[in-house]
Amino acid sequence: MPLALFALAVSAFGIGTTEFVMMGLLPNVADDLGTSVPTAGHLVSAYAIGVVIGAPLLTALGSRVPRKKMLLLLMALFVVGNLASALAPGFGWLVAGRVLAGLPHGAFFGVGAVVAARLVAEGRQARAVATMFLGLTVANILGVPAATLLGQHLGWRATFLVVTVIGLLAMAALARLVPYVPVDERQSLGREVRALGRPQVLLGLVTAVFGFAGVFAVYSYLASMTTEVMGFGESSVTLVLALFGIGMTAGALAAGPLTDRALRPTLYGSLAALALVLVAFRFTIHVPWLALVTVVVLGAVGFMTTTPLQMLVMNKAKDAPTLASASNHSAFNLANAGGAWAGGAAVAAGWGWTSPTLVGAVLAVVGLAIAAVAGLLDRPRTHEGASRVVAGSAPAVERAVSGSSSPASGS
Repeated sequence: MPLALFALAVSAFGIGTTEFVMMGLLPNVADDLGTSVPTAGHLVSAYAIGVVIGAPLLTALGSRVPRKKMLLLLMALFVVGNLASALAPGFGWLVAGRVLAGLPHGAFFGVGAVVAARLVAEGRQARAVATMFLGLTVANILGVPAATLLGQHLGWRATFLVVTVIGLLAMAALARLVPYVPVDERQSLGREVRALGRPQVLLGLVTAVFGFAGVFAVYSYLASMTTEVMGFGESSVTLVLALFGIGMTAGALAAGPLTDRALRPTLYGSLAALALVLVAFRFTIHVPWLALVTVVVLGAVGFMTTTPLQMLVMNKAKDAPTLASASNHSAFNLANAGGAWAGGAAVAAGWGWTSPTLVGAVLAVVGLAIAAVAGLLDRPRTHEGASRVVAGSAPAVERAVSGSSSPASGS
């Protein structure tokens, strides 16, 4: 794998840390700012709203910017957003800081996924995208637990200062390792918008919204579930988050080759498994060791959905994949916001801390149903390989991004 993928993974590590760390810090932020945990959960939604707005907007504004420069600009905005969060004088300002930090998220992954697929040979594109996503999963093993522990001992502001430093390091890695990638002169915003409007792309995005919301209905409140239901102390929250991250990494590692081999079956299987595991968690959460095992499995099946969904929309967008790829992260973060809201609403209604598991299962089933309908409508092309994602072949991927003719040539 090219070293440029390492730089993308480091950036994903920083983004994943700031995105997911709020789940572990919700009780601390709530206590410090004098609000309830469900209300503090709006900080999760605030970041997600930033992603939803920023993905299409920044992708459109940067449609004529060379890809490497675009990645650096987006990471610079990420740094500013996290610094603003660290210095926020009150809850409202922290909400604004979270929105600002979320703005570059979707555009970064949208551009990064297309660049990652462009750097490798045909048949390995899903693995390249999954490699970038490994930064997100490693963030949940190392970044989020460490940042949560730091926040518990030095205050949540220290966490965002550290994330700011990670963002600066990621910028250095991008500047050093990612090759120059010019913009294809044939690309245009209109072409990207038309690709985004294709029915199969839209169905893929809606699948992501509902299916992935099932993960966040539970993950957003995992810290409180750990202390309120599993019976562990606050110090164990970092361990539980790390176990979830281990599961995410295992899921990401499995998703790449499985998606390259059979895209839709991987998507169907991961969504079905997600629904089943969420139902099981409703019961295993009361047995500490079973709860910990379930957390690992939940992370694995939940994150296995991301690579096939990402590759699906890029595949169906064909030779104009950047906006669709970025919009997929808007969809993921609508899932983030919607899942956090739905899980919090169930808790606020008095249904108990285990209620988000069943809410999440329902959302996953809805996502599976939408994916199945899309598959039936697309039946004549269900045997398309994931290697044809983005533009049908590695050279075509390359033409879509930079007009070059060799999948590994100097981006």
